[in-house]
Amino acid sequence: MNWERVDHLINLALEEDLPAGDITTEAIVPPDLSANAVFLAKEDGVLAGIEVAAKVFQKVDSAISFKKIKDDGQEFKKGEILAEVKGRAASLLKAERTALNFLQRLSGIATLTRAFVQEVSGTKVVILDTRKTTPGWRHLEKYAVRMGGGQNHRQNLSEMMLIKDNHIRIAGGIIPALKRAKAKVASGIKIEVEATSLDEVREALAGGADMIMLDNMSLDQIRAAVELVAGRVPLEVSGKVNLQTVRHLALTGVDYISVGALTHSFKSADISLEFL
Repeated sequence: MNWERVDHLINLALEEDLPAGDITTEAIVPPDLSANAVFLAKEDGVLAGIEVAAKVFQKVDSAISFKKIKDDGQEFKKGEILAEVKGRAASLLKAERTALNFLQRLSGIATLTRAFVQEVSGTKVVILDTRKTTPGWRHLEKYAVRMGGGQNHRQNLSEMMLIKDNHIRIAGGIIPALKRAKAKVASGIKIEVEATSLDEVREALAGGADMIMLDNMSLDQIRAAVELVAGRVPLEVSGKVNLQTVRHLALTGVDYISVGALTHSFKSADISLEFL
C-alpha cells in the first residue's frame, strides 16, 4: 500500500465532506461526549480497506481508538463486526461517511473479484484487472483486487507495452507496430499484442510478442489460438467476460482472463457504522 497516495485521497475526501465542519453534529452533539461504535456487515463479502478506514478516523481525531476485528482479504458474513471505534462522538460522526465510502467500495471490488476467482478454481487461469478504474483511485482499487485473490495487469501506460487495435491501425499492421515497439522498448519491459483473429495471433507470434491478448473471440477461436500458440507465449482473454462465461473461458487453456467489471461494475459492500 502506497500510503502517500492514500493519504492524499483521504485528505481530498475530508476536504470535500468537511469544507467548513459538520454543522449538524456541531450544533447537536456535545464536544466532550464519548461514544463507541462498530462497523457491521449487512451482507456477506470480502474485506478491503479496513486500514484506510482507520486512517480516516485518525486524521479527523488522533485520539480515536480503532480496533480491527477482520483483516483485509478475509471473508465476512452478514451480522459480523468488522471493527470497533471509540472516541469523541462528534469525531466519529464526522469521519463516518468518508470511512464507509472507502471501506464499502473497496470491499465491493474485493468481493466481486473473489467471486471470479472462485469460478475459475481448479484451472490455471489468473484473474486480472484492467485500467478501467475510478480516476485517482487506481492504486486503491487494484489493491482491492489483490485482496479478492486477483492479480494486477499493468498499473499504468508507463509500465508495459500493450499494442491495441488503434495502435495497429495507425502503424499499418501488427508486424510494423511490433517493429516500432521493439526499437523503442526499454530493457525488462514486456510487449503484449491484442489479437481479434487467428491470423492476428500468427502475426503477433511471428513479430515476437511476449504475450497475446485474445480480444472478444469465440470459445472455438480461443481453443484454436491455444493450440496454435502451444505455450510459446502466455495468452490473455479479454471481452465478453462475466460470472456466467468466465469458467468456460478458463477451460480453454488460456493463462489469464482480464475483467474490467472488477473495477467499473462492482456493487459497494453493504457495511454500516452502528453506535452502541
